[in-house]
Amino acid sequence: MSAGDSWHGNWPARLYECVREHGYTSLTAFADAHPAISLVELTEMLGKGRFSAVQVFSGLVEEAERSHQLVRLMRGQLVRELSESFPNGWPAGLDDDARLEAAMMLASWIGFTPETHKERARQVTATLLANPPPAGWRPLSHDDELLRTLLPDDTA
Repeated sequence: MSAGDSWHGNWPARLYECVREHGYTSLTAFADAHPAISLVELTEMLGKGRFSAVQVFSGLVEEAERSHQLVRLMRGQLVRELSESFPNGWPAGLDDDARLEAAMMLASWIGFTPETHKERARQVTATLLANPPPAGWRPLSHDDELLRTLLPDDTA
């Protein structure tokens, strides 16, 4: 598929067919099986050029909304952002350079956050910058204890 072709036709059906071909029942299950890789890498695993990261994330948001799991999705995306920006874990001490990198990573994460949850994401950002986690902290899934403390599931 060439650039732009990923949007032609019924791309959601193609996306879910591809996910099933990889042995998963949902896009969320596929993403959960690969929690610490970037959204672009996750998309490429489905076939380079077949889909865009926007399409994959759109599917993840739709599934999260349907299952009332948006906070879980937020934690999962934060794991991806952290893994990409800090592959060796949270830096020891936030000097100016590390603080800037952390702020840029967290801003990117906020950009992925659904509008209804952006204020919570901003609060988490403020907390992480004001009270950084231990050096080397590298969550490997959305179920990380610190992430669940910062972003507990919504209670209905």
